[in-house]
Amino acid sequence: MDRLLNTTQPRYQLRAKQLSSVDRLLEIWQMPCSATPHLKQPKRVAGLKGRNLSLIEPRLIRQLKVLEIDLAGIKSTQEKQFELDEVSALRLGLMFRVLAPMRNRDNMRLCGSGIEEMGKEEASYWLGMAMHRKNPRRVLMALRCLLTDPHR
Repeated sequence: MDRLLNTTQPRYQLRAKQLSSVDRLLEIWQMPCSATPHLKQPKRVAGLKGRNLSLIEPRLIRQLKVLEIDLAGIKSTQEKQFELDEVSALRLGLMFRVLAPMRNRDNMRLCGSGIEEMGKEEASYWLGMAMHRKNPRRVLMALRCLLTDPHR
């Protein structure tokens, strides 16, 4: 975890909040630091909750376990914050943005596994396009089409 303390790298946080006994909200935030002088306050990258979060939660729990993040034990209306490395934050942020409006379980599974397989550069490209474009919905739809196309 020493690399998280390096101020020459962008800093990210995972914020987990238990909304009710069965509903949870997970958000990725980019934090101000010397590597991101344009940020004066934390910036929300993406979030996921409800049905879509519950559909990918087992996959997400496995990923977070590798990062030594345990979401168990968060009490109702309590928020916990966890530091994330850049690669994990990029992948999770992109996954949350892509999956948030989706309804088809099979397509969600394909998108989730496709994003997990992406390299840092590819995930950075897609997340940057989704965050800084005038019409991010088009970018996210293009990524969904690429990830769910059986001929790719």
